[in-house]
Amino acid sequence: MTPAEVHARLIELWTAGRLDDGLSYLDPDVVDHRGGAGGDHHGIDAWRAKWEAMAGGAFFADFRDVAVRVERNVADGEFSVNRYTSSGTQLSTGRSYAVTSMDMIRVRDGLVVEHWALMDVTARAAQLSPPAAEPSGT
Repeated sequence: MTPAEVHARLIELWTAGRLDDGLSYLDPDVVDHRGGAGGDHHGIDAWRAKWEAMAGGAFFADFRDVAVRVERNVADGEFSVNRYTSSGTQLSTGRSYAVTSMDMIRVRDGLVVEHWALMDVTARAAQLSPPAAEPSGT
């Protein structure tokens, strides 16, 4: 499989909730470059923990219609980059979000060896927040 095909397959399996099948596309020593306070995650077990927290955690438990729509894929050599829209509807509030995100993978021998991701979490939080209260006319 090409890196672009591996990338598409990972998204398909993650959105279908088929985590074990998705994990089969990862190198045992995969590095997930997360940045922030948590730093990078190393290995399939760390990736599994991330996916399970997302799929079974409080965030996704309160959402339906979670989707990833790839707007553009660019692949070169071992790398595949997606610009995509992540979307979903929060059950507890009925509010929806749709934000632009990007991620990049490096694939060797059909397995992901590195991953980077960026999501506009500020825009997502703003879309899910209650509307600002109108000032009263006092």
